[in-house]
Amino acid sequence: MFKILSSARIAPKEYDFCVEAPRIAARARPGQFVVLRPDEFGERIPLTIADFDRDAGKIRLIFQVVGKTTARMASLKTGDSILDISGPLGTPSDIEDLGTVMMVGGGVGIAALYPIIRGLKEAGNRVITILGGRTADLVIMKDECARYSDELIITTDDGSIGTKGLVTDAMKSVVERGDKIDRCWAIGPTVMMKFCALAAGELCLPIWVSMNPLMLDGTGMCGCCRLSVDGEIKFGCVDGPEFDGSKVNWDEFMNRMKQYKEEEKISMDKYASEVGDLSWL
Repeated sequence: MFKILSSARIAPKEYDFCVEAPRIAARARPGQFVVLRPDEFGERIPLTIADFDRDAGKIRLIFQVVGKTTARMASLKTGDSILDISGPLGTPSDIEDLGTVMMVGGGVGIAALYPIIRGLKEAGNRVITILGGRTADLVIMKDECARYSDELIITTDDGSIGTKGLVTDAMKSVVERGDKIDRCWAIGPTVMMKFCALAAGELCLPIWVSMNPLMLDGTGMCGCCRLSVDGEIKFGCVDGPEFDGSKVNWDEFMNRMKQYKEEEKISMDKYASEVGDLSWL
């Protein structure tokens, strides 16, 4: 059992948990994730480690409610426990002194981007961070990202904070003003990462993305998380989660992510009928 040390709702349908997990915290590195099961009735879900404190023996998990299990997770409070957490899993980010890096995050993907931002800054890089969301309340972790960024740029679809527009607009503006970018990371909704990869191609920037495929065991045995990268089958859990964004078959990946939409809706509707009002989410 893994005790929840703190819990908070930080945006509509987005939650922030600090969890006691000393063995995971001791080995966690930027870019890695865990697979957890909230209780004996929950499915196994992967969540990126948003932060870790080796000395305190705790990890930070930020997630968005997208189905029954994450809705069940959101109902847990400080002092409750998560049944199973396995990790750290996945190949860590390539953290080194590269020069100037551009970090692009959207929605709950900002939580996955944050430890990489911190790691790259601590490695000596100049860090330009671009965060985006539909509205101001969906741009999370602004202060944390700013702490390890030489420049923070915020964009929103409606202009409620920062510049009105898309993160790809900001990417182009940074390059057009003359900044030489040595490497770029983009983490967020799949469609955002796809268009960031396309923009990076137009701007001649190397770009890494963190993929969030359907996943079961997280150790490379089931093959559920497969995706095509540069014409080869890769497993998101052990070969990734980070891949060269220019080589991902985005259309195939997006189609695979739609496979169980109907079943997910049935499961969520059944859960809602069992617990009643879910408007608090």
